[in-house]
Amino acid sequence: MITTFGEIMLRLSPPGAYRIAQTDSFDAVYGGAEENVAIALASFGEHAAYVTKLPQNAVGDACLNSIRKWGVDTSHILRGGDRLGLYYLEKGASLRASAVTYDRKGSAFALSGIDDYDWNVILPQDDSESHKNTFFWTGITPAVGENLPGILLDALEVCRSRKIRTYCDLNYRAALWTPEKAGEVMRDLLPYTDVCVANEEHAELLFGITSAHSDRTDRLRDIAEQMCRTFGHSRVVMTMRRSLSADDNEVSAATLNAKTGEFTVSRTYPVHIIDRVGGGDALSAGIIYAEHNGFDESHLIEFASAANAFKHSVHGDALIASAAEIDAIAQAKSGEIRMKR
Repeated sequence: MITTFGEIMLRLSPPGAYRIAQTDSFDAVYGGAEENVAIALASFGEHAAYVTKLPQNAVGDACLNSIRKWGVDTSHILRGGDRLGLYYLEKGASLRASAVTYDRKGSAFALSGIDDYDWNVILPQDDSESHKNTFFWTGITPAVGENLPGILLDALEVCRSRKIRTYCDLNYRAALWTPEKAGEVMRDLLPYTDVCVANEEHAELLFGITSAHSDRTDRLRDIAEQMCRTFGHSRVVMTMRRSLSADDNEVSAATLNAKTGEFTVSRTYPVHIIDRVGGGDALSAGIIYAEHNGFDESHLIEFASAANAFKHSVHGDALIASAAEIDAIAQAKSGEIRMKR
């Protein structure tokens, strides 16, 4: 069982590349980092459960149905509160970057109470498949409400007691909190986390972890090693992106296995962007899937990077793809195109 925990919001976007000031209508989808990971893993064939809190109204009902339709277990989603958070996405084009405006203050999830979530009930008990029991969270979750750092800590302590493998994407959002506050809170939570997804910028911004190496591979390895020593992670994944324009990027990733000391870098994937949102969530889902299925280090990081790259071609927040589709890209030779029959 894979359990993810965090906020889902209603995303409103002007059609095409219109700006908010120009549009008379919005395209609507539901999305959030942890829900995106659950949907991607369900698409890969994993048993994924999503935990959140939705308002008890028609919008909450519609949101719940949007999660269920992808095969995600919603049995522990709570209902209550007055509103679902919103965010407005203005898609970039050419030299104009994408822009996000949040309207999430006072959402049902943000106002979660410390006793709302009974993790002893929500999280799976030890069983013969306990090595596949997983809990995923991101740095967004403790930022959105005053009780959520404590709620997360409760969950992570239960995970530790039940040997549930834990994953976190740092996912720092400057619109939600300061680097100082984020670093303070995350330092309390990350020691309970087995696998951390980060990038060079956020490691330095939140924790002052940096490297003097001029070679990028050496620098990323050094940062990953420092993260493992500081927080006790068994794996760190470093993500990389080169923005050529708002329409075209290059993405790649690297991973350090702290147990073996092996540091593996993926190839670089060129992407033409249909929808950039959720690429990092797809990568996290790819890491979890690859670990669950015993992929070796090279296969693991290529699968996760391919999932990230593929997501850029899918409209909406979540990756909708089979594991076979992603693996065909991950295992293809550079430049090779595989056609469906």
